[in-house]
Amino acid sequence: MSNLVTHNPAALQALMSETIFINGAETVMSQVDGGEVMATPQEALADAEEFVYTGDKSTGILFILRYPSYPYFSPQAEEAFVKTIGALKLTLANVAVVNLANAQNPNDFKRIMTFFEPKKITLLGVEPASLNLPAIGHNAYMKGRVATVFNTFSFEEMFADVEKKKLFWNEFKTFISS
Repeated sequence: MSNLVTHNPAALQALMSETIFINGAETVMSQVDGGEVMATPQEALADAEEFVYTGDKSTGILFILRYPSYPYFSPQAEEAFVKTIGALKLTLANVAVVNLANAQNPNDFKRIMTFFEPKKITLLGVEPASLNLPAIGHNAYMKGRVATVFNTFSFEEMFADVEKKKLFWNEFKTFISS
């Protein structure tokens, strides 16, 4: 019998044949096809709450998108995104990007706010109504108690219409700098 050690909730869910129990001590155990999966209670609880995202959520800058065909962006959109945020001294490493098309990511704005604790949120082609937010025009933002939400087009929409790209850039610079 071998011990499997994982912190990935999807892997745990796929491999588990029994319920995980927290025994109050230092490990969480579950039978997995004759082996055991071990994690600390804190890791098990944290993994159960996590979103699949890239970057760093501690900076307070969050980009929300919905790209069903890609983990985050199409190659062309990623290149444009990196250049865009780079012009404002940001990188993929110091912002958080979450793709709501990933089945593991809840499409729930309250959970997004709780997990990421953002101060600035940019919706890239995600309609505010899909997150139960009030209407926000394109290239406009709404200030909330905790965060400001900027609603704009997806990069694919901006590729197709240069005017949309210009409108985005002018407002986005102001939004990030404020």
